[in-house]
Amino acid sequence: MRETGGRGQGPGRGAGGAGSQGGPGAARRTPGGPGRTGRQGGGSARSEGAGRPPSDTPRDPRKRPDPFDLPFGTGPADRNRPPQDPSDGRRPRPDDSRRGARDGSDRARDRAAQGRDDRPQARQDDAPPNRTRDGRGRPDAAAGSRGRSRSDDAAGPRGGSRSDDAPGSRGRPRPDDDASRGRTRQDGPERSRARHDTESARSRSAQEGSGGPRGRAQGAPGGDRRPPWRGGGPPRPPRRPPAPPRPPRPPLILRLGSPRRRINIGLIGMTFILSIFAGRLIQMQGLDSKVYEAAAVRQRLHTEDIPAKRGTITDVNGHALAVTLEAREVAIDPTKVPAAARANVAAILATQLGKPQQEMAAKLARTDTQYQLLARDVDPVTATALLKARVPALTTKKTYRRVYPAGDLAGSLIGFVGDEEKGLAGIEGTADSLLAGRDGKQRVETGRDLQRIPMTSSQRTAPVDGRDLRLTIDRDIQWAAQQAIAEQTEASGASSGAVIVMDVRTAQVIAMANSPELDLNNWRKSPSSRYVNKAAADVFEPGSTNKVITAAAALEAGTVAPDTVFQVKDNIKCADRVLHDAHPHPPEKMTFREAMAKSSNVATIMAARDVGSERLYRMLRAFGFGAKPGGGVPGEEAGLLPDYRKWSGSQSCTVAYGQGVSVTALQMASVYQTIANGGVKIEPQIVAGRTDDSGRFVASPPGKQTRVVSEKTAKEITEMLELAVSAEGTGELAAIPGYRVAGKTGTADRYDQQLGRYDGYTASFVGFSPADAPRLVVLSVLQNPKNGHFGGQLAAPVFKDVMTFAIKSKKIPPTGSAASPVRTRAGQ
Repeated sequence: MRETGGRGQGPGRGAGGAGSQGGPGAARRTPGGPGRTGRQGGGSARSEGAGRPPSDTPRDPRKRPDPFDLPFGTGPADRNRPPQDPSDGRRPRPDDSRRGARDGSDRARDRAAQGRDDRPQARQDDAPPNRTRDGRGRPDAAAGSRGRSRSDDAAGPRGGSRSDDAPGSRGRPRPDDDASRGRTRQDGPERSRARHDTESARSRSAQEGSGGPRGRAQGAPGGDRRPPWRGGGPPRPPRRPPAPPRPPRPPLILRLGSPRRRINIGLIGMTFILSIFAGRLIQMQGLDSKVYEAAAVRQRLHTEDIPAKRGTITDVNGHALAVTLEAREVAIDPTKVPAAARANVAAILATQLGKPQQEMAAKLARTDTQYQLLARDVDPVTATALLKARVPALTTKKTYRRVYPAGDLAGSLIGFVGDEEKGLAGIEGTADSLLAGRDGKQRVETGRDLQRIPMTSSQRTAPVDGRDLRLTIDRDIQWAAQQAIAEQTEASGASSGAVIVMDVRTAQVIAMANSPELDLNNWRKSPSSRYVNKAAADVFEPGSTNKVITAAAALEAGTVAPDTVFQVKDNIKCADRVLHDAHPHPPEKMTFREAMAKSSNVATIMAARDVGSERLYRMLRAFGFGAKPGGGVPGEEAGLLPDYRKWSGSQSCTVAYGQGVSVTALQMASVYQTIANGGVKIEPQIVAGRTDDSGRFVASPPGKQTRVVSEKTAKEITEMLELAVSAEGTGELAAIPGYRVAGKTGTADRYDQQLGRYDGYTASFVGFSPADAPRLVVLSVLQNPKNGHFGGQLAAPVFKDVMTFAIKSKKIPPTGSAASPVRTRAGQ
């Protein structure tokens, strides 16, 4: 029951007893009337009308009936229904009171339409039998006049339960509560207004049918009508119908989706997704299967190079000069080394590999890469020790390292290999294809970490090891030559020096030394200038050593004989220049033999004029000037020999004594090998032989031989050269006791390419021994010496030391013969 609205506890409004129980409601509906006493629960003298007008007072037809005026429980089922317990679990709906009001109004209209008595009969067990109600739930006039007493008020609340046997209710169908509840609760203004009009019409019809206003007291004397209002007076005009109640806000209802809809949507989504997967699967396995198969094979197959073992380089006697040993390449993955352990790991690596600890720490800090090379050419024992130290993420790879047992012995001649096992200089570079061999390949299946997958197929191509190379170098003579030239270079303050020892009969190079020499085991720390084999690459003006070619041209031309006498001054004018001898002297007569022994420039120019520039040029070409010597000597150069037609006036004179042309030490040694070999030039050789595929040694073919001068001319020149080493010549310091030595000194102005002008001197000496049966040729040259500059003073002693050692090493005995007496001076 609602607490607001001022209504009593009973469902009706008309009975005074109900008004006395719900006084506030009666007082609000009849302001100013005696019904206000109804708040005190029936304290008024009026029994039924307290708080409301008399029952004969006409009700405003526009006023909607209170939903509580409608009788409930009129059907048989309702009479037998037990009273509802408020605590039965049913939640009261907020619109039950309004629905009840509408249901009561609808039932009143139904009764009026059927013409039945609207006065309900009081329930027999609740109200007195003489009390009746009209169609609106109010007591009729007779009942109101007869029963206005306090006893009636005490009978119970007004509008008690209707008796089912009362006329007008028996047999009448009761509107179903469920149907009334299903009626739309949100009535518009038009519908409310229509309801009030209908109620007014029904009220007037009922009054007319009963013979007067509904408020007339039945059975009253004289038929007088009771005024419809208290205190008399004109009736009150109809009250304006109240505004329709504001429709209540519908409760929030949680509507659950349809399961079938959800299932259908889910099935559609799954079908769409599965169709995408199916299409992709068809594309991958059907259309693009070959592409993905090839990509998988490329990822799985890994080709590994199997390095071939590089061939060994030995000297002529088989002593190793360069060998290949098994080694390891050590690398690490810096990303797998914990930061806290890097310092300890760097210390271990530095100790084992012989590297600075800072370098190792810097490589370990490179966490942006998964591969960091730590060292190459690591000894297998050291690599095994590192693996046992359990350094994290450390890997080793089998490789080979090049080792040079002799250190700097013939360093610039042999050369070295780089990190990729490719020859970069010397013999290692020129014979790289022969020494390197051919690497093998192995195709294996590997996983993501490049570890080989067991039990998988593999293809292996075996490597072909490089061939061994045997040089013509004699290790012992090479060592002696290096020692001699190194000492003299340091003593004279020369910038560089070179020594060549050559076999006269075969033109094989027995020694080729340079100073300073390259240390092959530390070639990375050496300056690049030492990478060059200066004995075959440095070009210089030969000076007086070139006079043997002028003599050979004059003797071959027949314009000069050994005993031809020249009137020699210490200077001679040639074109616009005046040329001088090495030492000033008064004019004197000299034989050509004597002029060669004393190395007179003036006498040589006089002989060259008789020969002519063209024949001199051809003789120079015949001896190998202006062309590479050949034979595979690393770094060999051709020198410089201008065409005779381009010679200047003075150059036709200076070329005769070795100025204005450029040669290498190897070229100059080849000239004296030709003289010592009886006039036959042999192409120089540096490689004695090599091994074949079966490992058998195969000797190199002999060098190309070319006759340059006659044997007679060669012998005559030899006699001249032997005289130059005697006390009468300039090469006395080259003499070897017990052996006949033939040779020639040389002193020339040195052209400095860096300065672009002549600066300093080139001192040289070249000769052979024994003079009567030549076996060895030795050449020594010093560039830009500071302590002296004559070849007889600086280069001759080097020749003597190297030749002496070589003769003893080769076990060449002296001939025991003496030089034949010859005419050395004019007039003798």
